[in-house]
Amino acid sequence: MYEQLLNLDPIRINFSAGGMRVINIVLALVMFGVALGIRPAEFKTVFIRPKSAILGLICQWFLLPAMTFLLIMLFRNYVTPMVAMGMILVASCPGGNISNFMSSLSKANTELSVTLTAISTSAATFMTPFSFAFWGGLYTRYLNRYADAALQPLHIDIWQTLETVFILLGIPLVLGILFVHFFPKAAEKMKKPMQYFSLIFFIAMVVLSFSNNFDLFIKYIFFIFIIVLLHNALALSIGYGVGSAFKLPRKDRRTLTIETGIQNSGLGLVLLFNPKIFPPELALGGMLFITAWWGVWHIISGLGVSFLFNWRDRRLTRKTSV
Repeated sequence: MYEQLLNLDPIRINFSAGGMRVINIVLALVMFGVALGIRPAEFKTVFIRPKSAILGLICQWFLLPAMTFLLIMLFRNYVTPMVAMGMILVASCPGGNISNFMSSLSKANTELSVTLTAISTSAATFMTPFSFAFWGGLYTRYLNRYADAALQPLHIDIWQTLETVFILLGIPLVLGILFVHFFPKAAEKMKKPMQYFSLIFFIAMVVLSFSNNFDLFIKYIFFIFIIVLLHNALALSIGYGVGSAFKLPRKDRRTLTIETGIQNSGLGLVLLFNPKIFPPELALGGMLFITAWWGVWHIISGLGVSFLFNWRDRRLTRKTSV
């Protein structure tokens, strides 16, 4: 498996300066659309019900990256360095806005879901670069210590990453929140179309990623599928496990499960495409495959978890009615 995954690394996705500019502008529009669903008043949930919100942020910001690192170490003989770095990149991204839909579908605490998405997305300007630099740096030092020759000279420029994320996330989010404040009716009308636009944008990103390497995608999808399946299952388990351990209400447990398991891998793809952060001469195919496939899989797993939660509700209803 290790040798097969190494064959993914030579894949390169090169964009011209103009093409990269278009992608950045589109992502900024996507994040502006995410901000249309954020109301400053929703942050009050942290103070009204601080326990669930704080635990959710701990799962998202600290436990998921840390447990991802431990998972990589556990399977270090099977996971190549670039695949591992892709897992760390995904774990460092904020929660995806589709999690709010999944929470609603699961009959979870949607208000808590929106609050967690809003805070994690807003804080991603700083948390994503620092988390990726910390855990990625720890991983590269670990591999260097054990003399793994497969590790490429990957330098994680935290300040360049911070600048990029701030421009792509921070500025559009601030503009979006201001737009909601001054034009609430227009923001409400635009929110749903912008959500569809976000989904189309992500699909386009995945197609661009695999368009010239479809044969490789088909050949190695089984290995990538297994890795993402385990990683996503870990993320979902962290949310549910923490919620259960701290005896949160059922709806809050479900929200933590979904919020921890749904990641904004679209942001991860844009960072991978940025030549200032990841130089084109580096072979980062393993990172690319993991990040792109995660974005596909977490939609499937999110729907599956929603189905299981609803099935459990129906089962409990039948038992109580007997």
